[in-house]
Amino acid sequence: MEKKVYYTIGEVAKILGENTSLVRFWSDSFPKYIHPTRNAKGNRLFKAEDVDMFKLIHMLVRDERLTLEGVHKRLKEDGKESVNKLRILESLHSIKKRLQTIHDSL
Repeated sequence: MEKKVYYTIGEVAKILGENTSLVRFWSDSFPKYIHPTRNAKGNRLFKAEDVDMFKLIHMLVRDERLTLEGVHKRLKEDGKESVNKLRILESLHSIKKRLQTIHDSL
């Protein structure tokens, strides 16, 4: 992911492979963890930390099939452990992509 200072809601949706209404919903549902700023037009802008939190929420909802209440509970109980798990999964996906590229070039 390209490192930027701020990401629009559309960019976050594209990163997650979801629609903007879901990103907006999660932003509103997790104000303790996601802190958007707003531009002059009132559009939400998210920092890289917010994008990481969206990825974590996405993983917990989609992969671990937690409800929003379950995600809140997980973040409260072991947020750091979940963040570490997300980083490990992202590293593994990156390694897989590199290995696939090598395999394809053989």
